[in-house]
This record gives sequence, C-alpha cells and structure tokens, in this order.
Amino acid sequence: MDTASIVREIEAEIARLTSALKVLNSGNSTNVQSYRPKRVSNKTAPASKPGSRLTAAGRKRLSELMRQRWAERRKSAGGRRKGAGKSA
Repeated sequence: MDTASIVREIEAEIARLTSALKVLNSGNSTNVQSYRPKRVSNKTAPASKPGSRLTAAGRKRLSELMRQRWAERRKSAGGRRKGAGKSA
C-alpha cells in the first residue's frame, strides 16, 4: 500500500467520523460543549478528631490534667525504672 492511498483512507475516516459527530450533536437537546458533569472530589472530608478544635483555655486545662496524670503515674511507679527487671 502506498502513502497516498493510506492518506485517502484516513481522510475518508475523518469525514465519516465528522458526519457522525454532527448527527449525534444535532439530535441532542443540550449543547454538548456547555454540559459538564459534576466533579467528584478524590479527597474525602477529613474526620474530625476529638479535641482538634480546642480553645486556648481548653488546651491549658488539658495540659494541666495530663501533667497531673503523669505525676500520679510516676508516684504509683515508685522506685521502678524502665530496665530494672531485665538481667544483663
């Protein structure tokens, strides 16, 4: 097959597709170019974390409560240390 015949076949195919596109567009009641489907976001809404919207006073209160909790844990631990039970 020579180059000229290939070009003619491609041009014929383009003409056929163009006419098919015109027929399809004329049958639609909506303008194809103006129609846009709703976008679907790939991102999901972030899950709200408990305590993520604390005020400054709330953060201060929480930090004081945690300090008290850690102090109580240190008291209850007594003289125990992290590696005290291990033998070398």
